[in-house]
Amino acid sequence: MSDHSTHFEASGGGLVLTNAILLYRNQAPRNLKPYGASHEDAPAFASIHAVDHDREGQPMIAAGTPLSRAHLRQWTEALGRNVVPELLPDNILVAHPDMLAWWVPAQVRAAYFALSSPPEGLRALSARTTVMVPYPAHLFIATRSGLGVYALAASERPAADTRVLHSPILNVFIDGRLCWGNVPRPKTLGIAAIPEFERAVFDSWSTHPNPGQELTVSGKGGLVRLWDDLAARSAIRFPASRLKPFGSSGRRQTRRPASAITLGRLIAASARA
Repeated sequence: MSDHSTHFEASGGGLVLTNAILLYRNQAPRNLKPYGASHEDAPAFASIHAVDHDREGQPMIAAGTPLSRAHLRQWTEALGRNVVPELLPDNILVAHPDMLAWWVPAQVRAAYFALSSPPEGLRALSARTTVMVPYPAHLFIATRSGLGVYALAASERPAADTRVLHSPILNVFIDGRLCWGNVPRPKTLGIAAIPEFERAVFDSWSTHPNPGQELTVSGKGGLVRLWDDLAARSAIRFPASRLKPFGSSGRRQTRRPASAITLGRLIAASARA
């Protein structure tokens, strides 16, 4: 067994090494591991150990016991005491170290268009321009893997059973992910990072719809012509009724409609990602 040693320095808070958690996983030898087998699917075990100290003060891991949920709750509570309490704004839906979800009401704001291949007949967006246009209410779900952007039918705080719509913003893929391009990503998921996330969504140049995005709106003309119409007539309200339910675009009609994707389902899916 390899000889591992660690040097521990005294800290101002008087912290002392008292316990160690060891993680085990059943892993076959490399030459016997089936092709395509997932390491994450292998059985796992965890044990918690007291830490003793020898005469020279060096830590030694003692015999352990299986790690239980009670152990996890105990240490989670202890670690949570170091978290600084934070007041949550009214628009925050979820605040978690691995997820941040919030919503913004419908409003008129500046939009930046520089369409790479503008269709013929556009009245306001045929050239690079900045215009004031109405946006529907939006839902944002930020995780370690990216940012999900969705629209809401009503400009009010959503609940778990609120149905989610496709966002009409051109920099959003039909699966809800933001296309970052060369926009720098926020380094944290804290509430202080919300303005950075929103700038990445609302203050970026829109150059083209992402694949399949024209199918996320109903009616004639498609998504680009909808934005062009709103800009040309200086509209103050986005027609959210033209946005299709999230996940429905491009699907063939069937006798059994797909179940609606709600805020609660999105939060659960994002937590598993």
